[in-house]
Amino acid sequence: MPTEEKTAQAPATEDLPLQFARTRRFSLGAPRNITVSPDGDRVLFVRTADGRSALSALWLFEDGEERLLVDPLALGEPGEAPQAELIRRERARESSGGIVAYATDAAVRTVVFSLSGALWLAGTDGRAPRRLPTAGPAVDPRLSPDGTLVSYVTGRALHVVRVDGTGERRLAAPEGPEISYGLADHVSAESIGRARSSWWAPDGSALLVVRVDDSPVQRWYLSDPANPAKAPRPLPYPAAGTPNAEVSLVVVRVDGERVPVRLPRSADPASHPAGAWTDSAFEYVVEGGWDGAGAFATVQTRDQRTAYRLAIDPASGAIEVTCRHHDDHWLEFTPGATALARSGGTLGEELPAGLEVRAILGSAGGTVYFTASDEPTETHVWAYTPGSGCARVTEDPGVHTAVLGGGTLVLDSRTLHEHTVTVLRDGVPTGRIGVLTERPVVTPRPVFLSLGERELRTALYLPSWHREGAARLPVVIHSYGGPGMQTVVRANAWHHAVNQWFAEQGFAVLSIDGRGTPGRGEAWRTGIHGDQLTPVLEDQADALRAAAERYPDLDTGRVGIRGWSFGGYLAAAAVLHRPEVFHAAVAGAAPTDLTLYDTHWKERYLGHPEVQPENYERCSLVAHAHKLTRPLMLVQGMADDNVVPAHLLRFSRALLAAGKLHTVLPLVGESHLVTREGVADTLLWLNLEFLKKSLNV
Repeated sequence: MPTEEKTAQAPATEDLPLQFARTRRFSLGAPRNITVSPDGDRVLFVRTADGRSALSALWLFEDGEERLLVDPLALGEPGEAPQAELIRRERARESSGGIVAYATDAAVRTVVFSLSGALWLAGTDGRAPRRLPTAGPAVDPRLSPDGTLVSYVTGRALHVVRVDGTGERRLAAPEGPEISYGLADHVSAESIGRARSSWWAPDGSALLVVRVDDSPVQRWYLSDPANPAKAPRPLPYPAAGTPNAEVSLVVVRVDGERVPVRLPRSADPASHPAGAWTDSAFEYVVEGGWDGAGAFATVQTRDQRTAYRLAIDPASGAIEVTCRHHDDHWLEFTPGATALARSGGTLGEELPAGLEVRAILGSAGGTVYFTASDEPTETHVWAYTPGSGCARVTEDPGVHTAVLGGGTLVLDSRTLHEHTVTVLRDGVPTGRIGVLTERPVVTPRPVFLSLGERELRTALYLPSWHREGAARLPVVIHSYGGPGMQTVVRANAWHHAVNQWFAEQGFAVLSIDGRGTPGRGEAWRTGIHGDQLTPVLEDQADALRAAAERYPDLDTGRVGIRGWSFGGYLAAAAVLHRPEVFHAAVAGAAPTDLTLYDTHWKERYLGHPEVQPENYERCSLVAHAHKLTRPLMLVQGMADDNVVPAHLLRFSRALLAAGKLHTVLPLVGESHLVTREGVADTLLWLNLEFLKKSLNV
């Protein structure tokens, strides 16, 4: 089995769009979901067999070598996953099948996973996988820390079964058709980032479980226009300004006893930050868990300005507020920070100037490991040791992270042209986990720039054959530009290859991270508060102007812009509001009516639409449809339950009513993540041809 990076090459006759689709954005073959045992001896991960296989298997790295632990094909023909699992995968943007998630006992000696709804158990000692009996299709199985019990969800109820297959029983049954135990609601999984909804007590006697009541949430219906005989799927979607699901916590003992957790209803008004709109009700459960010190959770107010960290008494359900957080804009939570605080750890009183912490990875031997950036285009692994201070662990420019256990550190490093996963024991490399992704047929050649007064981080891609001064190049901007994601990074990422491919067709391509994107401090991140459009669009235009001053071959009289999701919204907004700068746009999955996006994400930036309607009016696109004077192509996945098709349809209706010509491309059966061969590849060609025609290339 491979233990070194063996990056595959595509067939010589294959173009990049087809390779892009067949490799699922060059993601297949990369190790994911890495777990290190507490003694540091075993490393578990999932990975497909190569850069073309879409079936993930479970692997083990031990004694310097990796081996296949569970092959899903050996367990029978794969079937259809249950609906709850499909929804979970969509929220996680999962692009492969097979074994895509798993859970272990505390020692990482036993593993459980679900496959097409069947519940399986395997051992890291090579024991053959064994199927466990269930009451129905199993979703999100979790192994008790002592490895004796498995919890899972079926039919929205929480069940448990012993690892020997006996004692299967229901622990928590939904009291109504809209109630579930152990599953995340839409907002928690999509916008908060909390996919997990149950946590075992260390002694295996009980679980802390999320209870969701979706009955207050409005119902939307997602249909398949190409299959009119198929009934629409009901979708509980809490759009901005509408009621959320009622989310609560329950301690469920394995003997059947249930203790509701007495969560606080609202924040103390004396300390809750003021604003044009305030809502101090605690509607969001941001995180939960159960460690050696007890059960805990963090709750957040509807307006996201206050959060309480809670210690939970599992016997009575009583809570104690152990920490209060407030912010005048909104609160964001550093992954791993709660675990560090509960363990008594710290990063010291002073970090190096300009260092932004991204995540706390954990601690070992008194040293705390974390990821942080002192330059927005790079993320490195750092170590803090009391008495010694902070030191950077990784050196090569790129995006690095790590997983640790015992004295073992697994470094996952992405540089511009390489992706490696290295296992270190006590600081000494003991081997590599194979990265089997394909190398793009087009070699990315980004030039990283810092432009204008705001030092906008920008990547410029020029054709490999271009010679300075030989010809002027039309420009394509491909940015995301929104919260939670950067595209200007010194790491091997799919968009670098796609942007270079566009450049090879005769364009200069720019990707720009402006205000609102992560990695540049609080003021930069919150610069879009109340207005998600004006500063973002201004940054794209300013970077374009600065790039053209530095590279005169950029033809600013022919500028196209393309993007997906927030990037699609940005592209459509560009030709509506700045037609003198942007001359054509391709907008995919664009949220055009921001009142149709979910509560947590949109209210964070724009407030409540009934209290601050001017923010939604200014930033939504539908009300400004009459301004269109440039070519615009709208693309939409018709099965998208994140940016629902209503966004495209309302915008197109408004454009038609205003007499504005535009192109609409519906992608039948596609969700928010488009990876299917025959769609993802063709879509790139359609983007190219539309922009070439619109810009007279």
